Amino acid sequence: MLLGGLTAADTSRADVVVAGPSSDREAGTLPTAVHDTAAVQIGDAVYVFGGGTNAGTQSAAIVRVPLGGGQGTVVGALPAPSSDQAAARIGSSAYIVGGFTGTRWLNTIVRWQPGTGARVVARLPYPLRYAAVASANGRLVIAGGSLESGSAGSSVLEYRPGHRGVRDLGHLPTPTTHAAAAARGAVVYVVGGRGAAPASLSRHIYFVDTVSGRIGSAGLLPAARSDLSAVTIGARVLLAGGRTVDGTDSALSELVAAPAGRRSRSTTRAATSVYAFDGSGELTGAARFAKPLVYVPNSGSDTVDVIDPGTFRVVRTFRVGLLPQHVVPAWDLRTLYVTNDVGNSLTPIDPRTGRVEGRVISVEDPYNMYFTPDGRYAIVVAERLGRLDFRDAHTFKLHRSVHVPCVGVDHMDFSADGRYLVASCEFSGQLVEVDVAAERVVRTITLPDGYGAMPQDVKLSSDGQTFYVADMHAGGVWALAASTLHVRRFIATGAGAHGLYPSRDGRELYVSNRSAGTVSVLSMRSGRKLATWRIPGGGSPDMGGVSANGKVLWLSGRYNADVYAISTKDGRLLARIPVGAGPHGLCVWPQPGRYSLGHTGILR
Repeated sequence: MLLGGLTAADTSRADVVVAGPSSDREAGTLPTAVHDTAAVQIGDAVYVFGGGTNAGTQSAAIVRVPLGGGQGTVVGALPAPSSDQAAARIGSSAYIVGGFTGTRWLNTIVRWQPGTGARVVARLPYPLRYAAVASANGRLVIAGGSLESGSAGSSVLEYRPGHRGVRDLGHLPTPTTHAAAAARGAVVYVVGGRGAAPASLSRHIYFVDTVSGRIGSAGLLPAARSDLSAVTIGARVLLAGGRTVDGTDSALSELVAAPAGRRSRSTTRAATSVYAFDGSGELTGAARFAKPLVYVPNSGSDTVDVIDPGTFRVVRTFRVGLLPQHVVPAWDLRTLYVTNDVGNSLTPIDPRTGRVEGRVISVEDPYNMYFTPDGRYAIVVAERLGRLDFRDAHTFKLHRSVHVPCVGVDHMDFSADGRYLVASCEFSGQLVEVDVAAERVVRTITLPDGYGAMPQDVKLSSDGQTFYVADMHAGGVWALAASTLHVRRFIATGAGAHGLYPSRDGRELYVSNRSAGTVSVLSMRSGRKLATWRIPGGGSPDMGGVSANGKVLWLSGRYNADVYAISTKDGRLLARIPVGAGPHGLCVWPQPGRYSLGHTGILR
């Protein structure tokens, strides 16, 4: 949705246009023609903040336009009339950054929610206009902009709601103003813009990774372009309008992957293995500051035991909601969530301290939980209700419920490109493929009946070509072609095959055989069985993960009220640690990787 702006004749416009890949249409009007505004979507409407008018003044109006289009209505006012600001949404709030009153440059960050007044919540270190602003990981990224000195800025700033200060993240490779910004997952892209001089248009696309803190070049536009708009729709970043060397532009375009010869080192590395960033000790972002601990949700006693991996001792136990099933790392690696299934709640844990931090979050039937690869949504696996609930990854407000045509949906993994996920349905012997961006079930796959299928954990191979699916009833692992989801083969591992965990180098896959009391080691590439490790004295190895250094496989003993620490070198049992009743989705934290896809730690 494009609202207002400047025409080629340099006059403000009041029309609202909805543009798509192949067409555009008139969709309404604003109360006043404005340019250099800022706008965000909240709920079922788009809100426009201030702007310059044809009378040479600035507007203070906050205007609401329904998503379906129509007449814009004034629903509020900014603290001061202004233009040249930028805005982004976090949760249900809009944050308006900088601007110009006509006589005064602004250094403010203003917060506004529908039905409330606008107020200043933070101040920039200096006044700023025409900055590139987007939200990622629940924070604002503010890049470049025009300075009072007449120069273009290169600083990249970060503001986190609830914090007073604005933090300096670093600098863009070149000073840039009048650029656009949009986020995909944890990465904000700063697109186009110019230097201090109006004619100094830029082709550059820069990235700001809010997890690793890296800032650098992400590619080039086909032609230099400033004063454009950028918006993220699903996994796509669309660009609209702007100014080129030939004048005002009407183009609608899309950011796409660079040609193979111009891929970044990061992209090339990711292409070699799905788990290329999960190597031994490669902690990033918030995971670098986490206290090394093992979290054990005890489904039978409604508690979480916390184990010190250095001493193999329980150092803390705390109560949570009814029937805790898994401990799940958040997409941004900043929080761990205990999924209290019958308790209909999530208990947040601060991994820096290993203690419960913040309020309990109400959600329906959280048997398990995952995150979309772009970090936008949490996918709560509501097994009992037969749903995958897409919720805001930070507020957990329900976005959409996707009903699945199978029984017992519980585990999943994502394709290498993140376009689709494959989820197992334990009680109907089926898998479902879900289009992540469209948020809909594409098809259902029934596993061969001859084995009496009871699918459990799902894991993608390191080369992205195979989905491995543990089958508790058949006592082994199915290998399915990732591109077609056709069954390639069955690999017998042991009775009660349940959990699947890649080694730190991505070469091996550990399979926990719950009923057999063993762990099988498979070749990740071929599926060939390499070894079988038996737990001395028996056990019921269930869910868990691999230590950050890759040396220890941690598994809960579901029916034995204990936890096993197993050497990945030779399968030797290092420790058997007594815990509460019914230990289930154990989480080892921290783990290497750029972001979490959920469960007990699927990192990419």
